[in-house]
Amino acid sequence: MCGIVGWVSYRRDLRHEGAVLRAMAATMSLRGPDAEGIWLDQHAGLGHRRLAVIDLETGAQPMTVEHDRATIAAVTYSGEIYNYRELRTELRGLGHHFRTASDTEVLLRAYLQWGSSFVERLNGMYAFGLWDPRDQVLLLARDRMGIKPLFYRPTADGVVFASEPKGVLAHPQVPAVVDSDGLRELLGMVKTPGHGVYRDLREVRPGELVRIDHSGVRAVRYWTLTAREHTDDQATTVRTVRELLDDIVERQLIADVPLGVLLSGGLDSSAITALAAKALGASGAGPVRSFAVDFVGQTENFRSDEMRDTPDTPFVHEVASHVGADHTDIVLDSPALMDPLYRSAVLTASDLPSALGDMYTSLYLLFRAVRERSTVALSGESADEVFGGYRWFHDPAVIAADTFPWVAAIRALAPGPELQLFTPDITDKLDLAGYQDAAYRQALTEVEHLPGESPQEYRMREVSYLHLTRFVQILLDRKDRMSMAHGLEVRVPFCDHRLVEYVYNAPWQLKTFDGREKSLLRAATADVLPASVVARRKSPYPSTQDPAYEQMLRTQTRAVLTDPGSPLRPLIDVRAARRLMDGGYEGSSFGIARRGMEMLLSLDEWLTRYPVSLQLD
Repeated sequence: MCGIVGWVSYRRDLRHEGAVLRAMAATMSLRGPDAEGIWLDQHAGLGHRRLAVIDLETGAQPMTVEHDRATIAAVTYSGEIYNYRELRTELRGLGHHFRTASDTEVLLRAYLQWGSSFVERLNGMYAFGLWDPRDQVLLLARDRMGIKPLFYRPTADGVVFASEPKGVLAHPQVPAVVDSDGLRELLGMVKTPGHGVYRDLREVRPGELVRIDHSGVRAVRYWTLTAREHTDDQATTVRTVRELLDDIVERQLIADVPLGVLLSGGLDSSAITALAAKALGASGAGPVRSFAVDFVGQTENFRSDEMRDTPDTPFVHEVASHVGADHTDIVLDSPALMDPLYRSAVLTASDLPSALGDMYTSLYLLFRAVRERSTVALSGESADEVFGGYRWFHDPAVIAADTFPWVAAIRALAPGPELQLFTPDITDKLDLAGYQDAAYRQALTEVEHLPGESPQEYRMREVSYLHLTRFVQILLDRKDRMSMAHGLEVRVPFCDHRLVEYVYNAPWQLKTFDGREKSLLRAATADVLPASVVARRKSPYPSTQDPAYEQMLRTQTRAVLTDPGSPLRPLIDVRAARRLMDGGYEGSSFGIARRGMEMLLSLDEWLTRYPVSLQLD
């Protein structure tokens, strides 16, 4: 796992532009703490920051392939190709010779053998920039589910790209401007595929290949979610899900560095932990390392709410004992969650503000602690999107709402008028409701349907598609930024495209055959889990319930509102913002007031510390 950057310019010689590439790569230093590499050609420069995970000795990048003393392909690559061993065997049979044991060289050789279509053969999480000097062509590609990020900005004579916006913004030709559409994207919870928030910044879409040559920039989707008839019965479907999961977890345990799992005590992470423990035990590799996050006093003083029935820790400990894990609890307190140093680090890692403050900071601190013992961790992220696990999947009112389901669910959790933080003029200009609606309508046009689908099946296919192409991107981006800020590689078994395709096309009645959420996953893994976890209701990633945390939020928000030098003050309705502090303790991170205060503080710091210019039209 690494950080990648690059620059292609068809009108200038880049062989003396190493300083620019190094400045761009320096912004990726946390993603790749082990090594730096720069490769320069006449019209292309590639940069790389390495986190060594496979082939520690000879896997340095950027990596090239030569023929007759000339470079014929060069790549800067981030990620893991889980089927690289099979591909290497196949390529050797076709006459290719390898000088390293890395998956990076497999990627290069696969391109030389099959051209740009080689991406269709990859199983993994990846983002790369591949330069072919023979045709003067750059290929940018991203894995099917968008696990690894990749951003690019077209220029007058080429393109600049990087794993994160900060890498692109470090280029001297790229200003950090956010316009009205960017702010709408930031605030609207829509995660439009391809939208980079900053002006003219694009994100390579999941499953997309972008080709840059003398004629310009062209993007082609090599993978999308398609509708197919599912003919397997219930028993066969459950068995297939389990077989896929066994294979996926076994593949994703491959690493030349210490590895662990993230455990929350819910079905998703517990299933991954149990399957990893089973696979490691079968190979004689010893107990699985597991890590969980908790908050001081949360278990003892837990209060159930609309999203969480039970505290995580008792279930975490039961799973760890059940599978014989080498377990560590990471216990955080409110002063740490509100520490300006950590919150600033979160903003720097994210490049953008967020209304989910403690849910970002706690993840950042969890990953910091995990990195002290492991370089790679497996996560249960995305199982809810794949198997239909969120509670709102099963709420008829939310499913019937004519908008993104998660937007409807949050509105249902905090009923009443939406909080308007900005001045009336800016609120009218942004028209967030209109932006959300347009994005929602566009997303629905992408959904394929099968002839004869029932109204329920028709709608639930839409709901699944929206989550797998929009909502999951928010979570995968958060996971990637918070983990890579510590040089920790987090793998996501539930995002394997084979599993996603198979379960996506299973009928909704089959996904809920026992009258509960995630019926298929529950049935496929029940034999390796404690009965209490199999029966546990969905509980999302934890958020602190400490009243002291919310009081700290109010105190800091009050300080921003009374600071005449705050860059936020000209933009917000101060009276409306002050009303945030008039209400009582909310407890839930989904409350309007808490989300509003988190966003105000995050926006203020972003505009203060980040080199960003707001240009609202």
